[in-house]
Amino acid sequence: MAERSFAKEVQKLKQGDGETFSGEGILAITKALLENGVGYVGGYQGSPISHLMDVLADAQEILGELGVRFEASASEATATAMLAASVHYPIRGAVTYKSVVGTNVASDALSNLASGGVTGGALIIVGEDYGEGSSIMQERTYAFAMKSQVWMLDPRPNLPSIVAAVGDGFELSEASNTPVMLQMGIRSCHVHGSFAASDNRRPDMTVSQALESPRRDLERIVLPPATYLHEAEKLTKRKPAAERFILERGLNERFGQPSGKVGLIIQGGTYNTVIRALNRLGLADLYGDTDLDILCLNCVYPLVESQILDFCEDKEAVLIVEEGQPNYIEQQIGHMLYKAGKRVTLEGKGMLPMGGEYTGQVMLHGLGEFLTAYAPGLMPAAAVTKNEAPAPIPDLSDVLPARPPGFCTGCPERPIFAATKLVEQELGEHHISSDIGCHLFSIMPPFDLGATTMGYGLGPASAAAFHNEDPHGRRSISFVGDGGFWHNGLTSSVGNAVFNKSDNVIVIVDNFYAAATGGQDILSSRADNKTKQTQNSIVEACQGMGVKWIRQIDRTYDVTKVRDTLKEALTTQVAGPKVIVASSECMLNRQRREKPLLAKATKEGKRTVRPRFGVDEDICTGDHACMRLSGCPSLSVKDTGDPLRDDPVAAIDQTCVGCGNCGEVADAAVLCPSFYQADIVSNPTPREGRKARRTQKIIDWLQRRRDAKRVVFA
Repeated sequence: MAERSFAKEVQKLKQGDGETFSGEGILAITKALLENGVGYVGGYQGSPISHLMDVLADAQEILGELGVRFEASASEATATAMLAASVHYPIRGAVTYKSVVGTNVASDALSNLASGGVTGGALIIVGEDYGEGSSIMQERTYAFAMKSQVWMLDPRPNLPSIVAAVGDGFELSEASNTPVMLQMGIRSCHVHGSFAASDNRRPDMTVSQALESPRRDLERIVLPPATYLHEAEKLTKRKPAAERFILERGLNERFGQPSGKVGLIIQGGTYNTVIRALNRLGLADLYGDTDLDILCLNCVYPLVESQILDFCEDKEAVLIVEEGQPNYIEQQIGHMLYKAGKRVTLEGKGMLPMGGEYTGQVMLHGLGEFLTAYAPGLMPAAAVTKNEAPAPIPDLSDVLPARPPGFCTGCPERPIFAATKLVEQELGEHHISSDIGCHLFSIMPPFDLGATTMGYGLGPASAAAFHNEDPHGRRSISFVGDGGFWHNGLTSSVGNAVFNKSDNVIVIVDNFYAAATGGQDILSSRADNKTKQTQNSIVEACQGMGVKWIRQIDRTYDVTKVRDTLKEALTTQVAGPKVIVASSECMLNRQRREKPLLAKATKEGKRTVRPRFGVDEDICTGDHACMRLSGCPSLSVKDTGDPLRDDPVAAIDQTCVGCGNCGEVADAAVLCPSFYQADIVSNPTPREGRKARRTQKIIDWLQRRRDAKRVVFA
């Protein structure tokens, strides 16, 4: 079950020539793949590209009708290796994944694919997760394009440009026998618009037909001496072919008046922000019409030297708008100008920030500074005033509380870390290695657990160096999610621990889905999936890898059981890695599945029950220990209004989903009995209705009796 369904939207993929396609960027990419005769598609989910995988999953019937093979790949390396089908066969293939972390995983396959080259078009759609909204380390995919010499497209963020880039990418790949990357930022993925649709095309050769007619070209296989020829081919054939294609097809666009003495060379992905900044400066209208000379690089690698030199001819100054660092494009252009003996002044990083996202205000200030310095005559008087340094942003850290990321309400992973804190209270602190996924929120308050995060599925591997020579000494604890386990962790973490006789503890957090990427099904998902094989056992996989000590917990909300099992793992004298598989369904996915069913049943007049938890104000002592071991967003505090009570009591708001974690934590920690469960019954039976009315009357009488005896201070 993914975060959202695109079942309705994918019907638009059937539109044909003469119709106008409207929708989101990721949906437009899928349509463009079908229009360009793609033969197979794969990928791994991850922001900002997760929804593209969800669209493809929901469109499998349409893909199948066209003879297109779709796979939800086990990892980004798997996806990239899948493009091997285009090495010997004239089949167009496309894969997609999050970058730069996904590109890191895929880099081995990418190097081999780029070395041997391709016959059919090979397109890699990478979701560039860079900037203020990113969830990963701040790096760029551009380095991989340069390293492996694969070409990179970065189209303007509008649907016609994105759709055109898909077709251009396939043709560029075929013209130069080289894989092509199509870089999509988060704004490009989710931009809305329209474009003129074309008919979908069946692939010229399907993967089924390729199997019936096997081909083999020894020169494409990555093995010496062919590898030395591959490098020469990249330099003498593939890159020149790519440069010719870029010029002949006009992949890069030029806007404004070529006669200007100053100009901008910009990445295609920054075009909208640049035009908006020029509009605010009074130098462009809302439609992008401007007199300022702009070279928009929809293909950012390779750069065509003749095109760059032609643009810079007779220019006094040029500004490079390149988001992120290092400044790869600026360095290349600077080198071209130096070799050609050009005296044009090149600006870029300096007037624009070295790192960080180029937001509207950043772009406005940088362009204003450049034009004020080199073309003050272009700047309207009002624009000069408008470009003054913005007022300093006040420091609100002393006024507003920090809002670190945390687990969702009812998350089944929260009790696992509450149990870990309870164990540490008894046995002392341990070195804890974290992993990529929802469980990484354990490093934040209130748990403050975890020392390192080295990569998806590598949590236990990042504890590999820790080994206590004393068999009775302290062990490390490491966490890995079920998504990371199947992605990379089974071999790199669990298998590695078995092989090296690790004595440490591995906790596999199993919430039934690749939850952090949007709730997609994986090998161990409990749901039935008509196109995938699910319900594969993590426990059996670990045992098959050689794990001897393993425990399965089927309900992580049982904090006492989780605590005792973790304590047993840390103290047992059994040799080898100790593995705990802690399983409970992701509460978000559970709510997505159950809420519509509950609402439908209630509307139909059927009896339904919703559990809710509360706190008895008279019993709660106000020490808030429950919050220090829970951190649930629905758990808060409130003032009772009693002048004799100094501390506010715990309170549970209406976002509670009735998971019971707070009460379980209170019980396991021997805190207090103030938590209670209440069942909200819709469409009760007549007997329940009569009982509720009688109960309410008794409660009202008791409350009036108590109020009559209450001492009131004037």
